[in-house]
Amino acid sequence: MHWALGILLFLATIVAMEGFAYVAHRWVMHGPGWFLHKSHHQPRTGNWELNDLYGAIFAIPSIILLLGGVQLGWWPGFAWIGAGIAGYGAIYFGFHDVIVHKRLNHRYVPRWRYMKRIVQAHRIHHVVETREGTVSFGFLWAPKPEVLKEELKRRERAGVRAPNGASESAPAKAGAQGR
Repeated sequence: MHWALGILLFLATIVAMEGFAYVAHRWVMHGPGWFLHKSHHQPRTGNWELNDLYGAIFAIPSIILLLGGVQLGWWPGFAWIGAGIAGYGAIYFGFHDVIVHKRLNHRYVPRWRYMKRIVQAHRIHHVVETREGTVSFGFLWAPKPEVLKEELKRRERAGVRAPNGASESAPAKAGAQGR
């Protein structure tokens, strides 16, 4: 396989992974996989949370495709696709775990408009502590924060975390507090 086609496959896979990540986050993690993802919407008490298992789960296809494309004689494009999945995982780790959630200590402050937007969108995603009512499920693309805030307001802030950390799962309670 020509290297240019391989790089194209690699880049296309990274782009496609954003769509996959959105679907997995919206309908799996906030659906039947909530039992693992719930830990990510609660304050972390140590270095690890159950949600971290998703990283290991999503690495499996990457490892299999890399192994098959490099060592097992499969179509070489599979190696590039596996590398694209791994590349997306590295970007995700850098953005999500390092920049947004500061799981590694750093002093980086987003100044680029794009970075500010996706960081703010992810933080808005985390103000909802329940399985339903959450907005913004992408990682590398997100709607404008104003749009997300308006959507939370339209939903009467159902599931939005109270300032003291107590749950506000009932829309009436959120409305009663003047939000």
